[in-house]
Amino acid sequence: METMSEFIRALQSQIDQAQQAWRIAVADGREHDAARHRARVQDLLDLAARHDVDTAGWIDAAPSCWQERS
Repeated sequence: METMSEFIRALQSQIDQAQQAWRIAVADGREHDAARHRARVQDLLDLAARHDVDTAGWIDAAPSCWQERS
């Protein structure tokens, strides 16, 4: 059985990977992929919240970071 600290490390790693994939998709102009990665980050943050995991500092703090490109 996985310990909570292992769960948190795995969760943070998955969020980091999805966030990086989102950045790349945005930079490449792949809007569909960007939306998919953005949704994955949100799903992972929701999972963290359900398990009372503090994710402060895990996501870029830039105000425009999670806005859709127009």
